[in-house]
Amino acid sequence: MVGLQTAAWWRSIMTAALLGWLGGHALQLLQPTLDPAPTYVAWGLLGLAGLAAAAWRRWAGWPGQLVVWMALALLGAAQAGWRGSTLIGQLWPAALDGAAGWARWRVVGLPREDERGTRFAAELLAFEGLPPGQPVGTVWLSWRGSDPVPPRVWPGQVWEGPLRLQRPRGLANPHGFDVEAWAWREGVAATGSVRTHGPAAPRLLADEPWSAPLARARAEVRARLQGQLAPRFDPAASALVVALVTGDQASLTPAQWEVIRATGVAHLVAISGVHVTMLAVLAVGLTRVAWARLAQRWPGLLMHAPTPLVEALVGVTVAAGYAAFAGGGVPAQRTVAMLALVLALRLLGRRWPWPQLWLAVMAVALAVDPWAWLQSGFWLSFVAVAVLLGRGAAEEDTAPPGQRWRSWAWRYWHTQWAIFVALAPWLLAWFGQLSVVGLLANALAIPWVTWGVTPLALLGVGVPPLADAAAWLASVLWQVLQPLARWPLATWQRPELPWALAAPAALGAWVLVQRWPWIVRAWGALLVWPALAYRPPAPAPGTFEVVLPDVGQGSAVLVRTARHTLVVDSGPPLGPATAAERVLLPWLQALGVRPDAVVLSHDDADHASGWPVLAAAYPQAVWWAPRGATPAGLAHVQSCTAGQTWQWDGVTFAFLHPPPPPADARLPDDNARSCVLWIDQGQTSAVLPGDIPAAVEQTLVAAYPGLRATLLVAAHHGSRTSTSEPWLQTLRPRVVALQAGWRNLYGHPHAEVLQRLAQRGIPVVGTPQCGAFVWRSDRPDAWTCERQRRRFYWQGDTGSRVAAHAAAVTATTGAAAAAEAAGDGSSRYRP
Repeated sequence: MVGLQTAAWWRSIMTAALLGWLGGHALQLLQPTLDPAPTYVAWGLLGLAGLAAAAWRRWAGWPGQLVVWMALALLGAAQAGWRGSTLIGQLWPAALDGAAGWARWRVVGLPREDERGTRFAAELLAFEGLPPGQPVGTVWLSWRGSDPVPPRVWPGQVWEGPLRLQRPRGLANPHGFDVEAWAWREGVAATGSVRTHGPAAPRLLADEPWSAPLARARAEVRARLQGQLAPRFDPAASALVVALVTGDQASLTPAQWEVIRATGVAHLVAISGVHVTMLAVLAVGLTRVAWARLAQRWPGLLMHAPTPLVEALVGVTVAAGYAAFAGGGVPAQRTVAMLALVLALRLLGRRWPWPQLWLAVMAVALAVDPWAWLQSGFWLSFVAVAVLLGRGAAEEDTAPPGQRWRSWAWRYWHTQWAIFVALAPWLLAWFGQLSVVGLLANALAIPWVTWGVTPLALLGVGVPPLADAAAWLASVLWQVLQPLARWPLATWQRPELPWALAAPAALGAWVLVQRWPWIVRAWGALLVWPALAYRPPAPAPGTFEVVLPDVGQGSAVLVRTARHTLVVDSGPPLGPATAAERVLLPWLQALGVRPDAVVLSHDDADHASGWPVLAAAYPQAVWWAPRGATPAGLAHVQSCTAGQTWQWDGVTFAFLHPPPPPADARLPDDNARSCVLWIDQGQTSAVLPGDIPAAVEQTLVAAYPGLRATLLVAAHHGSRTSTSEPWLQTLRPRVVALQAGWRNLYGHPHAEVLQRLAQRGIPVVGTPQCGAFVWRSDRPDAWTCERQRRRFYWQGDTGSRVAAHAAAVTATTGAAAAAEAAGDGSSRYRP
């Protein structure tokens, strides 16, 4: 009797317990800094005490549910916080950040190979200068080079050689890939590079496959499939087969990813829950047949191992094995957990309501990875499952036998439509675009990949001809997807939704796809409408906004007025891509704007590498560049010349440099030819000087003695060859901003420049510490730094020369003193 009462009590508080566990993880995620580990231990003990008291007294009703919610919230926050503090303790020591030294390491992850070299996860066995016993988590190494060409590395190999290591750090922009969050989720303690130039080259010490057996097996299967398929099949088909078997997506090129994104089938390239479920279903079916035949020979077998139990064990084992072999992503983890829970309930003869089952699987996913919900795949996967469960997609088909096929096709199409509608707000919030052709593409691709390509690819590991068949099916699918992706209206792009609108829209979309009366579902449309009508705020007429994205060691600036957008410079190369692809395009898309004009200050790679990307994406834009410093291949470009002016929405734009011909021909180099742009609204102004040296600054001072700038972007990334004393004396800026790379090789910004600014009490803000910098002319003394706007405990240390200088200026002079030292910032120059 007591046991029945206890079971009934647990059932009554289960939902509150699950919500508390999830809520505790969410609250811990909001901590800007981590508490000491003993604090989380105390939280956990307090949560256990509360749960034990509630269970002992069997508190029922809302008081009992509240106590249980709080207890599980404490346990969830304690679990996430304690694991976070453990990871913090394994980060690369700050004292060795950026250090180079002789090291020994073991390859433990599946290497990612491309034409530039290889990247891989490694276990650091020794490092010159690392204190003995210092725990260090996984390090992520990059081995690049063309002379010599990096060797193919295998999991389990032990190497030694020179490494340069630093704490994970990436570009900090609101609309780009967050490298630091990715590194935190993956447990990466340091990133680094293998140094191939110097007196000592890296050398292989040992090959120990048993030390990383799963990764080694994945690497060998990948190599075998690539060697078999690459010579005979389309690269996209070969890469798709490899991705479905091993989870490695590195073979897919950026152009192929564009096709995948445009058609909305990215979840099929990853190891999704559909693939895992398919494999489990096949395993259960084969087990049922095999066990029935064995039972005919040994009838007593069923008494010791009933068929449902064996089916459940085999199904979960196969699903878990495939998920682990293919990388163990969040959708795969979710599917394995749900399969295990459903089969366990089935064996126990119980059935939970679907929301409780859904919450339980989410709780398991967060127990495995407390930061899983930082990934878009977490939400897209769980929302899709919620739609399926909420609509009763697994209900038995009651259509007459002759109409089963038609009924199945009708239900399948309606299910695809429901998932498409339900995921739309999430896709717009995460990516700012929705695949219009995705509904049709998924309706065709899901059964084709799930029941055709994937099983043949997996069987092809042991039977090579079946891998060929899988590649042929993948080629056929690719021939269908490519025309769909090329359709001009294949994707619907919208400004990125703020979560304040995305969350109600997601709820509204979920209501719309339920099997409820239309009078109820209509309320869902009301929740969706504000998201569809959303337009990001723009500067007021007569004002302007200057954005310095974090692009590393290079320059790219966005200038916005009420109805116009100007791009100044297109940024440096970033690995195989450019800053234009990785930073500017996502930012412009998130704002929902298209640039009216693009100015290339000059043709140095750190300023102009992304111009082909911008030219292809915005063919209507007007282009400006200095004569004699225009990138080769850029057509229909106008020369920026001193004295040229125009107005947008009450804001004046004027080029101050270079001089008109023939004077511009006497300038010594491309830096000296940089377009210098002055932007003025009357009371405040900004100067964007490109890479001009001090000699050009003095020329401009002589030509425009009344020139003022509220905001000055430091020329040449803060090099000591620029930002001279006469330039600062004339402009009297109230803030100086600069773009440079974190720990760049050039020493930008130079100490002389920082000292010069400190002596004048001028605040200086650099993208290496600030991240993306946003300044508005109607609030000239307030600006936004992305690293401060979104502060999380996994972000890199922001201490540096620039940050220390800015803090010193604020502490010693204060904002008012800095403004006084800089002058009133009003624009006395008129072109």
